[in-house]
Amino acid sequence: MNYAAVDHFFEQQLLASDLIPAQVAAACESAGLPPFSVTPTQGKFLRMLAQISGARRVLEVGTLGGYSTAWFASALPDDGQLITLEIDPARAAIARANLDAVGLGDRVEIRVGSAMDTMPQLVAEAGAKFDFIFVDADKQHTFDYFQWAIQLSRPGTVIVVDNVVRDGEVLNGATEDKHVRGMQRFFAHVATELRVDMTALQTVGEKGWDGFVIGRVR
Repeated sequence: MNYAAVDHFFEQQLLASDLIPAQVAAACESAGLPPFSVTPTQGKFLRMLAQISGARRVLEVGTLGGYSTAWFASALPDDGQLITLEIDPARAAIARANLDAVGLGDRVEIRVGSAMDTMPQLVAEAGAKFDFIFVDADKQHTFDYFQWAIQLSRPGTVIVVDNVVRDGEVLNGATEDKHVRGMQRFFAHVATELRVDMTALQTVGEKGWDGFVIGRVR
C-alpha cells in the first residue's frame, strides 16, 4: 500500500457522490492542463472549511481549469459569489467552459491577469470583504498574495495557503528552487504576523508530501 492508494480508497468511500468536481477534473485532464490542482479529498476538505465558516464570498488566487473553483462554488448559497484570479487567458477560458458546463458559472467571476495586479484592483474597488480566501498560485509571490488577502478580509475571514511544504524542501536553506524560496520568504514574514492566527497541516497522498497553512483573521 502507498499514500496514493489510500487517497483513492477514501475517494471511493467518501466522494463517490461528488459528481460535479469529478466532471471538471475530467475536463481539465482532457484539455491537457498540468496536474497542479488539489486532490479530490483536499478539494472536499476545502469545501467543508468554506461551509463551516459560513462563507458567502470566496476569493481564489489561481484558477487553472476551475477544479478547486468548482468545490468552492458548490459550497456557496444561491446568492453567494466567488471571484477567481488566473494569469493565463487560455486556462481562464477552459475554466469558464468547465464551470458553465456543470451549472456553476453564474456564481463565478474569473478575472484574467497577474494576481499582483488584480488583487490591488480588488482592494481599490472597496467592495464587500471576502469570507474565505484560497491562495494557490505561483509560489514566489505567496507572501505578496497573503498581504493583499489580509486587506481583502474581515475579522473571521479564513485564509488558506497551499503547497507550503514542498516535499520538505521548505527547510532547505541552500535551495535554488524559486517556488521553495517563495515559501521560505512567506514563512519568514508571517512568523511575526499578528493580524492572523495561523497553523499548518502537512499532507500526504497522491500528490506526495505537502501541506496547507490555515489562518483566521483576528
